Amino acid sequence: MNQRHHRRPAGSFRASQRIAEAILDYVGHIPTTGEGHRREAPMHAQTIARATARQAAVTAGSLTLPPGPLGWLTVLPELRALWRLQTQMVADIAGCFGKTDDLGREEMLYCLFRHTDPRAVRDLAARVGRRIVVQRAARPKIESVALKIAIHLSQRLVSRGVSRWIPVFGALGAGAYAYYDTWQVARTACDFFASERVVEGEVVDAGVAPD
Repeated sequence: MNQRHHRRPAGSFRASQRIAEAILDYVGHIPTTGEGHRREAPMHAQTIARATARQAAVTAGSLTLPPGPLGWLTVLPELRALWRLQTQMVADIAGCFGKTDDLGREEMLYCLFRHTDPRAVRDLAARVGRRIVVQRAARPKIESVALKIAIHLSQRLVSRGVSRWIPVFGALGAGAYAYYDTWQVARTACDFFASERVVEGEVVDAGVAPD
């Protein structure tokens, strides 16, 4: 039997591994935040989300400007720049809801990538009724989830890659996508930290539900 269609090109897999390593770098170091618990947490979280999304759009657009092959060299720096902004945003939103101490690798992966690859993160966190159940995971499990997300992202980047050959259109498209992506992360984070959560069987108090 011909097995070629089951094989993933070595270069593609190496690219996915590099992306997975970058993901692990960011979820393994939770940013500190100056945000404290606020009564109007959902409204303030939206203000944080809008500011971060605008910054993400500018960052992604500028990194995508080089045309042709040079554009491909900006892929990983672009992702790293976006994740730096998004992880800080998630930490700030957690602070608004008074949940800074509850933010770990599993929560960060869920907030960052649920809208991108819900199947990959469902073993770490999933909504069950009105609660979100979080499963603490060992390092190998976290690495496996990160690699699944990275492979998914690699496939999407290939499909979007043609825009990098068209400088201005590519920059505008990348900026718009970064804005949308960051806004989705913020929505997930607001829902997550406003919900009642169960962590390894322990009920965590719910926050203030967003409007």
